[in-house]
Amino acid sequence: MSDLAPVAETLLKSLPDATAEEVLKPAPVHLWNPPLSGELDMRIARDGTWYHEGRPIRRHRLARLFASILRLEEDGRYVLVTPVERWLIRVEATPFVVIRADVEGDADDQRIHLTTNMDESFWLDAAHPLQMLPVGVSGELQPVVVVRGGLQARLHRNVYYQLAELSAPMQQEGVERFGVHSCGCFFPMDGQQS
Repeated sequence: MSDLAPVAETLLKSLPDATAEEVLKPAPVHLWNPPLSGELDMRIARDGTWYHEGRPIRRHRLARLFASILRLEEDGRYVLVTPVERWLIRVEATPFVVIRADVEGDADDQRIHLTTNMDESFWLDAAHPLQMLPVGVSGELQPVVVVRGGLQARLHRNVYYQLAELSAPMQQEGVERFGVHSCGCFFPMDGQQS
């Protein structure tokens, strides 16, 4: 018995042929622009769990596959896109959650490597900045990092506390800010407006 309804299965079948590992890497969704096919009964919960027709997708590789074809549209909506189909889905907060941070070096020379719940990893750097942004319906300020293509991940509480322990003060435009250094950049975490 399949985890997915026929629409979701046809979406997966419309992906170009690739090896198992290639298909789990982010696809070139910026190159694909098929017409909107409709809305799938699929959502990404605040905790990063993917749901289809109200049931959690329990196979991690399947959720990773869907994450690899996720795109943020210019109008702020989320879609799963292949060369021939584009389906709207709902995202409660951010599509990803950073679940791990590995730190190399210290102080101004440290580099922080982040990993999401969908096994995507990257350095906290100018291309993947950390910001305090309003997230979800509540609009509560939360630490959010850019993953790719405008898609964001919020920091899991444990990762936030880990980075908070690394935070240090720094003067920015005459104001003392608290934040972390990574890859030659300073990322404020104090929630003050810049």
